[in-house]
Amino acid sequence: MSDPEPPQTKEEEEELCTSQEGEQLVLKQETDTFIHHKNTSEKSIKCDTCGKDFKYKSKLKIHQRRHTRERPYCCSTCGKKFTQTSSLKNHLRIHTDEKPYSCSTCGKKFRWPSILKNHLRIHTGEKPYFCETCAKRFTFRADLLVHIRTHTGEKPYTCNTCGKNFRHRSVLSKHTKTHTGEKPYSCETCGKDFKTSYESFIHMRIHTGEKPYTCNICGKNFRHRSVLSEHTKTHTGEKPYSCETCGKDFKTSYESSIHMRTHTGEKLYTCNTCGKNFSDQSDLSKHTRTHTGEKPELCHICGERFSQKTHLAKHLMIHTNINSYTH
Repeated sequence: MSDPEPPQTKEEEEELCTSQEGEQLVLKQETDTFIHHKNTSEKSIKCDTCGKDFKYKSKLKIHQRRHTRERPYCCSTCGKKFTQTSSLKNHLRIHTDEKPYSCSTCGKKFRWPSILKNHLRIHTGEKPYFCETCAKRFTFRADLLVHIRTHTGEKPYTCNTCGKNFRHRSVLSKHTKTHTGEKPYSCETCGKDFKTSYESFIHMRIHTGEKPYTCNICGKNFRHRSVLSEHTKTHTGEKPYSCETCGKDFKTSYESSIHMRTHTGEKLYTCNTCGKNFSDQSDLSKHTRTHTGEKPELCHICGERFSQKTHLAKHLMIHTNINSYTH
């Protein structure tokens, strides 16, 4: 199997997003006469650095900036620089929040047509990328590249604090916040803080009641696709993840990884208040409430609040017993 291309940096991805729809635009912007430069004998112009062929000098000029790192177009708002005027134009939408491309199915808006094209696969179910090792298919190329690392064992992203390695940069970023305690994203409704914008986005569904993912077997709805995936296994009984140490099977890779810590004794999550260590982030979250006094679980019968769902469940039995005696 040929080596997979490395994932692009955020800056490269942004430029690639814009290049698909802006390639012809930038040629016109940089030279209105590029059509006249076309080599009528169909001979190509070669890049001296990498040997890639181009039909137009203007297109070669843009390409060569990837080698020279020249970025002559600068954003006057944030100072970020780009190789193409079309890339700058589309970058400005981040500041203006302009999203001119709409999904005809769900109405969601996007800054770039290439991102809209990727989004449409969620509705169509198209999975054009597949793993040559196990044939598993993916909607997005980035997901395939991360998946390939499960076969190669590659974990190129290392935590500078504890030395733990990760397959994906975003997972490292999330992990790093377990050391710093940073939670920069706040819910505008209840004020709860989150480590990632994605966690904040998913949390908002608690307030809106949105549950966009439906089980085809029982019709139950879920806020998150991964929770639906886990739920589906309750119908199929599937437990595809096995512990290599004791052989115990699990429905999700997350359950398997948490279980492994019972063998390794690994406790990655530390309480910033008292220094106590935990193997599971959810256990740390529950423990932290003993310091903060937070009680997010509400009894809808009597209004009493609890720090944990298990405490609420025990409390509800009191109401159940009362009802059984009164009927």
